[in-house]
Amino acid sequence: MDFTKSYTINGTLFQEFLGLLGKMTHSNLIRQIEYMKVENEILRSKLPKRITTTTSEKRRLIKYGLPLRGQIKSIISIVSYSTFRRWAAEGVTSKQLKRGRPRKTMQEIVDLIVRMAKENKLWGYGRILAELKKLNISRLSRSAIKLILLRNGIEPSPKRKEDSWDAFIKRHFETLWACDFFTKTVWTALGPKIFHVLFFINIRTRKVHIAGITTKPDKKWVVDTTKSLSFIFKDRTKKLLIRDGDAKFPKEFDELFKPHNAEVKRIPYRSPNLNPYAEGFVGTIKRECLDHFFVFGEEHLKYLIREYVGHYNTKRPHSGVNNEPLGYSPGKTKGRIKCQSRLGGMIKHYYWE
Repeated sequence: MDFTKSYTINGTLFQEFLGLLGKMTHSNLIRQIEYMKVENEILRSKLPKRITTTTSEKRRLIKYGLPLRGQIKSIISIVSYSTFRRWAAEGVTSKQLKRGRPRKTMQEIVDLIVRMAKENKLWGYGRILAELKKLNISRLSRSAIKLILLRNGIEPSPKRKEDSWDAFIKRHFETLWACDFFTKTVWTALGPKIFHVLFFINIRTRKVHIAGITTKPDKKWVVDTTKSLSFIFKDRTKKLLIRDGDAKFPKEFDELFKPHNAEVKRIPYRSPNLNPYAEGFVGTIKRECLDHFFVFGEEHLKYLIREYVGHYNTKRPHSGVNNEPLGYSPGKTKGRIKCQSRLGGMIKHYYWE
């Protein structure tokens, strides 16, 4: 008898038998899991939508959930998959924290690290780590601090210390002005013409001042028109005026503001996002007024702009100032509510009678 042949045949059969047994066991486990998932869903439906878990329970879930890797996404139901991933990441980091008093939660430490990074733009990961050790919050690695800052959208120190335009605007908010042009096609006796409107806006108060309207915004017109509006800069506080690189602004325009203790800041070419308040007003006056009218003649255009700017500066609510009108007091809060209409109903103001 050939024992080698017998062993090979029997071995093959034995392997096939083990494979079949494994498939049967695997199928049975899948059925058990499916049943437990259905049962879990029914039990969860009887409970509040949100279930609070203790730190110990979170650690148990992390311990048994991490080995499943991506498969847990289709199983987990006590919390969302993204919450489980956050728990896992914080759980790994929290092991590095020093136990003892004073104890701080992981979220408190994260908030502290984020605060330190925002308040100290020159501090790198090592400097923040040293400050935490001084506060008796040690055993936290540089990589953990880096991970926390990146998750909160905070760049490393070299990029963080670069001055942003947003920070620049906020620093000068109290004394900041902006100016720009907008255009409107006007139908005249000689056919359609494009009129240019020069305006200034105070960023703090949001009030708009119309400097002038013309079809020929040449150097002389811009300078003379700006001079006639110089009274709005009469106080001696230091001011900053933002303008774009429009060729309609001559060099003499910038010089006009020096006697008024005002500096002109020219934004880069094709960067309207750096002059957001002026651009915002242009969009608003067109969207809420000018785009709804065929304008016949210069006087008609002046009337539309005068009426709208009057409403804008006194009675229109502004989202940037807590959805309140500029300097408007409602007065009475009882009685009948009436509506004041302008420009054929295009502008409406509601008030107590």
